Parts: sequence; C-alpha cells; structure tokens
Amino acid sequence: MPQLGETVTEGTVTKWMKSVGDTVTRDEPLFEVSTDKVDSEVPSPAAGVLTEILVPEGDTVEVGVVLAKIGGDAGGEPAGPAETPAPPVQAPAPEAAPSRAAAPPPPSPSTPAPATAPGTAPSTAPAPAPAPAPQPAPPPPAAAENGPEPLVLSPVVRKLLTENGISAANVTGTGVGGRITREDVLKVVDANHAPGSPPSPPSTPASTPTSAPAPAPRLAPVTPTPVVLGSGDQIVPFSNMRRRTAEHMVRSKSTSPHAFIAYETDFENVERVRKAWGERFKTEEGFSLTYLPFVARAAVEAMRDFPLLNASVGDDSLVVHPEVNLGIAVDLSNEGLIVPVIHRAEEVTLRGIARRIRDLASRARNRQLNADDIAGGTFSITNDGPFGTYFTVPIINQPQVAILATDGIARRPVVVTHEDGSESIAIHSTGILGVSWDHRAVDGAYVSSFLARIAELLAGRDWSAEL
Repeated sequence: MPQLGETVTEGTVTKWMKSVGDTVTRDEPLFEVSTDKVDSEVPSPAAGVLTEILVPEGDTVEVGVVLAKIGGDAGGEPAGPAETPAPPVQAPAPEAAPSRAAAPPPPSPSTPAPATAPGTAPSTAPAPAPAPAPQPAPPPPAAAENGPEPLVLSPVVRKLLTENGISAANVTGTGVGGRITREDVLKVVDANHAPGSPPSPPSTPASTPTSAPAPAPRLAPVTPTPVVLGSGDQIVPFSNMRRRTAEHMVRSKSTSPHAFIAYETDFENVERVRKAWGERFKTEEGFSLTYLPFVARAAVEAMRDFPLLNASVGDDSLVVHPEVNLGIAVDLSNEGLIVPVIHRAEEVTLRGIARRIRDLASRARNRQLNADDIAGGTFSITNDGPFGTYFTVPIINQPQVAILATDGIARRPVVVTHEDGSESIAIHSTGILGVSWDHRAVDGAYVSSFLARIAELLAGRDWSAEL
C-alpha cells in the first residue's frame, strides 16, 4: 500500500484491474486505492504474472502492507526480494509472514542461521547435518541485523521511532504478523515519559535518513485529559482525516520552534489590474481573477532573493531546494484540509498560477487528486482571505520551514506620500500577510525582509504583463 500524502496512513483497495494469473507490465495500472485525501490508480511496480492477491477489494489496510505478489512467467513462482521492487513508499515488497514459512524461500547466503532469534530453530532437529533445512524463511538482508524485528514499518511508524529515538527492536508489534503499529510505538513513548521510566535505547543511525527532519522529543504523553460530560454534551468521534491532521499539527509544533511575523500590505496596484482585466480574464478562463494568484506569484518571485525559506531542516543542516513546489491549502467542505502542490512554480506566470490553483482546488474537492499532486511541497500558502479574516497564524506544513497566510483584503484609509514629500489620505485595498517560520532555519530579520519584498512586488510590479 503506497503512501498517498504525508499524513495518509492507510488506504482502501477499491478495485483490482487484474486477476490472479494475469500478465502485467511495469507501470501498468494494477489497482485503485481510496484514502481520505485522494483516489488514485496505482501502477504495477514490476512486470510478470499476478500470482496472488492478499487484500481484496473493499479492505482497508495501513501503508506498507503487501497487497499482492507478482512473479516471473515461469511456473508463476512468486518473485523474491531482488525481483519485486518495493512500492512507492519504499517499504520492502516481500512481506513473508510466518504462516508462509513453508514456501521454499530463495537462497540467501547473506542471512546465516545466527541471525535468527533464540528459540526459533526446531527443537527436534538432529544435531549437525539437517540444521540449515528446517530453519524458518530467512528475512531480507535489510532486516537481518534486527533479528525478530518486523519486515515492514509504515512511514508513520518509522517517523515516530525516529522522532522519539526508539529502536524498533524495543517495540512489541501487535499488528498482523507481528507488525509494529502506530499505537505500539505510542505506548512505548508514553511509558518512557512515566516518572522513573528509563529511556528506550536510541535507534541505530542506519534507520535515520539524512534528509529527515531533526528528531524532536515528544512533549507530553498522548493520554487525553479526562473530560467530564455534562447534560446534553455530544461526543463527535474524529474522522480519520481529522485524526491524521491533528497528529500532523501536533508533530509540527513539537518539531519546529514556531515564530510569526505579519506585514500590512497595500493591494491597490493589484486591485487596479483586477478591475482592468477582470471581465476579460473571466471570459477567457471561465473563473474570476482573485487576489491569491498575485500573492502566490509574488511569494515565488521573492524566494529568488530569500531561498532559505524554500527549504527543509535535516540533520544539523538546512536542505535548500532548487525548485519552488508551492503548496496551496484547500478546505474540503469543513471536513479537513489538503495541500495540493504547484510543482516548479518559479516557471509559471501569473495567469498560469491562477489556472493551476483553480484546477487543483477543483480536483481536491471532487477527490480527483493523484499522489503526485500532493507530493514534494517545499513552501505553502493558506488562504483565509475569502472569509474576511484579519489575522491568521498558521502551523508549518512539515518538513517545510515556512508557511504564508493571506487574510481578508478591504478598502481602508491610508496615508499616501507623494513625489514632493507631501502626504494625503486615500482609500486603498489593504490586507495582512503573515509568515509562520521555523526559527531553526532563519531569524526574524530574514522573514521580515521576505515579506517586505512580497509587498514591494504586489505594489509595484506590472502584473498586466503576465496576463
């Protein structure tokens, strides 16, 4: 099961496009999967024969669970670890459960008998000669160093282990086949925070990707504060999307030291362009020209001078991205948020950004986004302006280091300074732009200058040239 989005931890197989025994080619659509955020066709990771379907249509499983097996065309033998590439989430493909140990495993000289846990060898085997034959199926080489550790760890489980410095070997899995679930890790985290509890041994360096955000300690146990129910109180269970969003937000606040700066911005130049081009633009494009594309285009342009905000925090370093993959937060009818991405936004004009925002928002609300549409964001914008808000302090979309908030724009009196230095009062369209940023990455002066540059571009650029 691939991970279709950073906060997605499970998916439902809605349709298999092939049956057992069918020949499939690499990258041919193999099945459809539905999550809280996207519905997507998933291509086959390998060519061969579909030898087994492990998860039927309608079943919901966690990210990383093996859904099917693809073998070679000779006798339909299931492909071994070297033959079946991993799914997009980079989880090991051949999750050989203990119940399948009777199947003849491919030879693997890199997994000798001592790598198995004590007590796993049959007690009735004769001493020297037959010892290799009755061994259980050897794990893939990547798991050999951990012995009994489960073969598949979902990205969410890996992240929790890394962030809390816990080795998977110290977690007892309660999932299918002994797999470690998110709840298993959280139990260990809470136990470590109990008074007098010794900390778990840290995970091995090999299990921590160099590009991952720096580990952050868990600030508090996940046990909720008891709530006393009163007469008439209603309990509304969190939906899966609400629960995953909550987890992502809590993790972001515990990972990044958030700071915030706001800047009052004059949109009068933008307002004049919208009035001059509004009707023509709507006739040509089929939708209205709003303020958001101007803000997005100005932010992308400003990042040429402030590239450290188009970055992620790694291990004791800042990873600066060469391309601006701009995420635009979209509300899903008050059921949750999703952040589709305009990839390589620095190459797109004002009109092009307006088109892409419209397309992504429309497909997001109709559950037509695919995995690529929500992957790879490097900087995000959240837009509460249409609701007439005045001041929004957003939470950073991890692993990014900053997020820009746009609020309501209204006609207000402003002081205008003329070329001769004299001043007068005029009515302009103004609004607040704010940035929440990770204080590990940059300081306030850098972000203030970034916002000032955005305001300068909005007030002085000839935007009609890009329409």
